[in-house]
Amino acid sequence: SLAGAVHLQRLLRESGQDASVGVLEKAGEVGAHSLSGAIVDPRALRELFPDKNDQDFPFEAEVSEEHLYYLTETRKIPFPFIPPSMNHHGCYVASLGKLTRWLGEACEKDGVDIFCGFAGTELLYDGDQVIGVRTGDRGIDKKGVQKQHFEPGADIHAKVVVLGEGTRGSLTKMLLHRHNLMDERNPQVWAVGVKELWQMPAGIVQPGYVAHTMGFPLGHDIFGGAFLYGMKNDIWNLGLVLGLDYKNPGVDSHHELQNLKTHPWIRSLIEGGKMVAYGAKSLPEGGWYSIPKLSISGAMLIGDSAGFMNGQRLKGIHLAMKSGMLAAETISKALAENNFTESKLGDYEDRMKSSWIRDELWKVRNFHQGFDHGLFGGLTNAGIGLLTGGRGWGFKNRLTSEPGHLQLEKGLKKDRYKDLEFDGTYLFDKV
Repeated sequence: SLAGAVHLQRLLRESGQDASVGVLEKAGEVGAHSLSGAIVDPRALRELFPDKNDQDFPFEAEVSEEHLYYLTETRKIPFPFIPPSMNHHGCYVASLGKLTRWLGEACEKDGVDIFCGFAGTELLYDGDQVIGVRTGDRGIDKKGVQKQHFEPGADIHAKVVVLGEGTRGSLTKMLLHRHNLMDERNPQVWAVGVKELWQMPAGIVQPGYVAHTMGFPLGHDIFGGAFLYGMKNDIWNLGLVLGLDYKNPGVDSHHELQNLKTHPWIRSLIEGGKMVAYGAKSLPEGGWYSIPKLSISGAMLIGDSAGFMNGQRLKGIHLAMKSGMLAAETISKALAENNFTESKLGDYEDRMKSSWIRDELWKVRNFHQGFDHGLFGGLTNAGIGLLTGGRGWGFKNRLTSEPGHLQLEKGLKKDRYKDLEFDGTYLFDKV
């Protein structure tokens, strides 16, 4: 977490501690692997930079107009109101890549060392205590042969390793498995978000315009919905999120996004534009009870690696930042005492449970699980949860769930995309 690195560097400077803070970034530059056409809750940024105004952050625009629609194949039906938990008043449309680059610059100004182009491939151990990371060799061709500029990987030792790899990170999976950090937790449930950026003619796009939809093209049996955000310079950010716990093995996220664009309303919005960028990202949707144990001796989990995402709000950036900041506070105390044991680093989890991360996620702890019963079952459970503090169906403190792959039905199903025709202008094949 770049936010955590900035916060830790400041804490060390304030306390007079002599320690270095470093960030390993597998991408060639900061922000290159950060993908999200996001609406950002600025809460964590305001805490991290109390001397700045929201206008100082690299946002696209403040949310100025917001809609929630149910889509049929040809119509859009507005919801009579937007639930408070899904209201984005005071939030900002942003490019996560731009925000990440901005935070990277803030890190370097504060003296944090950022090492781009280095991917961690293995955790280093002394017994059961993590003591560092081994990076991968560089300069290897696709056949595994060393090229002229080959560089062997390095062992980087650290008092504490903080894993913020996003979803399904390789080192995180090693840590979860070796230390059984998911014991007594619900299995994590995943979703994937796919998006396109559309460059429109001047004057078409209202920056700060926000619309979310449910219904078409996913129907009632697949969790998810679409989003449309207005950005600067007449760019539409159009995308779709769908849960990977669907039953039909023929479902394809890319094709669902293309199908979305056959809707008359969506088509009218992108008419005359040009698709200029495309991307996809996985999301942890399991909620509070899918958060693993967060620390062991020498290591901690933050952000998507820890499952910190509010599935109802479709937000995790502010939670990732705050978790990094709480980890930083724990590390600062551990450095002062030269104690990096599991019991000491376990203070991080206590801090998290005393913070607004817990307050926010607790209220939606059973949100995703309700959609195991379809769209209307999920909406019913979510509505009851608003009135009962997040209880499942109004009376259950904890709803369980199955991993997505176990919910797939066997055998080929009816082709959902047989009528989808790619024209290369508005609808695109994968290749």
